[in-house]
Amino acid sequence: MKKIIVYLFAAFLFISLSSCTSLYEPAVQLLPEHIKKVYVKPFGNNTNQFGIESKFTNEVIEEIINSGRLSLVNKEKDADGVLTVTIKRYILQPLTYDINNVAEQYKMWIIASVSLVDNDNNVTLWTEPNMEGIQIYRDINRRPSREDSIDDGMSEEEAREIVWIKMSRNIVRRVIKGFGSATSISEKKVPVQ
Repeated sequence: MKKIIVYLFAAFLFISLSSCTSLYEPAVQLLPEHIKKVYVKPFGNNTNQFGIESKFTNEVIEEIINSGRLSLVNKEKDADGVLTVTIKRYILQPLTYDINNVAEQYKMWIIASVSLVDNDNNVTLWTEPNMEGIQIYRDINRRPSREDSIDDGMSEEEAREIVWIKMSRNIVRRVIKGFGSATSISEKKVPVQ
């Protein structure tokens, strides 16, 4: 009899605890249906890295075209929605050093402010003040300190291209599939340059 009570109690405990483990999922917020044409403003660049905004702009435009959901227009007045991006920070942090105290591995950290505005109603649909892109890479210009190690690094430009691809996919995903979710980082976490 005691075994039956113990088994019933264990079953009751298992059922009650398993029902409490559901995670909170916010409601999906899709792009309003009237937004079919998007204008991508030329990206801003508040960093000391000259010209990086043009490659980032091209990557986002290419991602929008590849998604097939939205049309691009050349004039802001013809658009239903306007995408605005400003690169706020470009941080290249050394992670590892060789025996001569020269950096070998870096963490590239790019932070951008992104927003989508409903041009018809002049309402901001969403804003992401600190969207981040991170890439850790080993500098290809540095030779490995050991002779038998594999030379598998990349240049800063190649690492930046990877960050642009990641961030452009994230931006387009947010625009089309779920502009209500937040992926930004806290303002307090951003290091001062």
